[in-house]
Amino acid sequence: MPIHWRDHIVSTPEILRGKPRIKGTRIPVSLLLGYLAADHTIDEIIAEFPDVKAIQIQACLDYARELRGI
Repeated sequence: MPIHWRDHIVSTPEILRGKPRIKGTRIPVSLLLGYLAADHTIDEIIAEFPDVKAIQIQACLDYARELRGI
């Protein structure tokens, strides 16, 4: 089943100055992508941020892919 990143990522000017974040949280997408870039596993990220689900981390990756046009 395909993941639609727009279901999990939002950007509103009044929260985090409009930076993309996980819906329902103040966790920026850039933070989670940084953890992934530093070779943290999805399980390690979830342990650090218990409010985040694996599908939301996947949505961050899909969001980044779309921005890069991959």
